[in-house]
Amino acid sequence: MVADPEEAALSAVDGVRYAADGAVATLTFDKPGRSNAMDVPMQVRYGALLRQADADPDVRAVVVTGAGRAFCPGADLGLLDDLAAAPPASSGGHENFRDVLAASAAGVPVVAAINGGCAGLGFVIACSADVRFAAAGAKFTTAFSRRGLIAEYGIAKLLPSLVGEGRARDLLLSGRTFTAEQALDYGLVQEVVPAEELGLRAHAYATELATYSAPRSMAVMKAQFAREALLPLDEAAREATALMIDSFGRPELAEGLASWNERREPKFPPHSAES
Repeated sequence: MVADPEEAALSAVDGVRYAADGAVATLTFDKPGRSNAMDVPMQVRYGALLRQADADPDVRAVVVTGAGRAFCPGADLGLLDDLAAAPPASSGGHENFRDVLAASAAGVPVVAAINGGCAGLGFVIACSADVRFAAAGAKFTTAFSRRGLIAEYGIAKLLPSLVGEGRARDLLLSGRTFTAEQALDYGLVQEVVPAEELGLRAHAYATELATYSAPRSMAVMKAQFAREALLPLDEAAREATALMIDSFGRPELAEGLASWNERREPKFPPHSAES
């Protein structure tokens, strides 16, 4: 699907642009003058657009990136100033984490193309993606401890699974800045590429997923990552075996075998949450 002019204008107002190129959708944080810092409407817009892409049968992979020199440096500090001056009176309304973590909840694979500064809320968004590519020299920081905050939006669970418990504690407690090259060494990002090549590389990777990997297989695998990590090995294997047996009767297997034998690109059916 392609966003119409009215949709594009609305996206620009809320700081997130949507574009589709074949089976790959791209969400771009674009808030000029604020380096893509995120306020509440922008956060809500990001979650809504990602869920929209996930529900679109024509979209089989999503790239999330930033415009200009930053990916997303976190929450708009003006918003934090307001909160410090007048803290919320109640504990209600805390479901907005669903927008921040929309990539992890989506069945479609999400690739973060981290083009520049990635901190705080933006760091959580990047970590919730399935795969991360970064521009050479891009800077990262969790930042929370240096703003008097805590490990927000589930990052204390996400980060150890990506970089290990010790490194996660280091990055969260210190809030220190580190580079894309260090992020690669830590296992946080999968590739570091020259800045001018980042968009093309991320899109090419997403296109490969969209072309050769079955949408249902990827969606089920994402659910497995979330669930099986919490289970003892024998229980995880038992559940995976049940899913494997179920997959034998699905059309994806027949098409995967046929395309391999015929040496052609597969024509996998779209995936829906009900299938």
